[in-house]
Amino acid sequence: MATIETRITENGSVTYRVKVRIKGFPTQSATFERKTDAKEWGKQTEIAIKEGKYFRSAEAKKHTVKELIERYLEYVKRRNPKRHIWLEQYLGWWKEQIGPYLLSEVTKAMIVEHRDKLLNSEGRNVEKRAPATINRYMNALSHAFTIAINEWEWLQDHPMKKISKLPEPRGRVRFLDDDERKRLLEACQTMDDKKLYLLVVLALSTGARHGELISLRWPNVDFKRKVIVLHDTKNKERRVLPLAHHALELIQAWHKARDTATDLVFPASRNPREIWSSRATWLDALKKAKIEDFRFHDLRHSAASYLAMNGASLAEIAEVLGHKTLAMVKRYSHLSEAHTAKVVESMNQKIFG
Repeated sequence: MATIETRITENGSVTYRVKVRIKGFPTQSATFERKTDAKEWGKQTEIAIKEGKYFRSAEAKKHTVKELIERYLEYVKRRNPKRHIWLEQYLGWWKEQIGPYLLSEVTKAMIVEHRDKLLNSEGRNVEKRAPATINRYMNALSHAFTIAINEWEWLQDHPMKKISKLPEPRGRVRFLDDDERKRLLEACQTMDDKKLYLLVVLALSTGARHGELISLRWPNVDFKRKVIVLHDTKNKERRVLPLAHHALELIQAWHKARDTATDLVFPASRNPREIWSSRATWLDALKKAKIEDFRFHDLRHSAASYLAMNGASLAEIAEVLGHKTLAMVKRYSHLSEAHTAKVVESMNQKIFG
């Protein structure tokens, strides 16, 4: 039950102290300059305590956004060290912007204001950050709030619950045409570091990500089954990459001439126990091949595009690339139109004669 005490200070001003006492719960109190505010606080506090909401919301007044981010990063570091690396960048920005605020002070309007500020700011090597990048910053903070609500009970309501994602353009499909592919492979073969040619051929023939290939170790290459087994993938599921033809011949030859001081397939030249940094050699090869607007990740798009143009279904492409759903491979659907037409023609031929 709420009770209100009237207090007169030494300078003659009046304040009202309200206390809420409910059996089984600690007494809660607050002081107000207006009696109406005191009555309203007492009423709302009493209702919140009876409904079991008050003490959960009170936690939000004890912790700052900075505390939440730091605890969340430790939480992620123990569970997913790789994810922790890029989360530090995204959440570091939020900590700098709204870190001092109490969780109880964070509002939807505050988040949107800073999201728009981020959208109009310069990023690394770009004049303006893309909507997809902004969504990653938002997703990182949103999941931190989710953990604070579900596991730590620091918050009751999610401040980002009704904030929509920024619309993103359709996924990029940049792949090498036949002439570009020929020029690139020839340029790779002329590089001083011969590892690049093998790396590019494997990327084109398997559709594997750069990180999956560059950290590859010989125990993961099964020459009897003619496959590469990836245990540490982006979606945390084991994936098997078939090895065939030129890619298989190359990696077999590379294995015979390997540095036995390391089990890395692509070791650094100076220190074989470290992973090779391929970026400089890759950029030199692109320049020599006169190929523009092309990233290493586009080799993965190239592999998927070649699969589509050679009749692979979207489900088959998803299986090769390691996607859990077809959403990510629908960008290649226009390349498999000829295959789709043949399937429909075959079906019609069988049912209509």
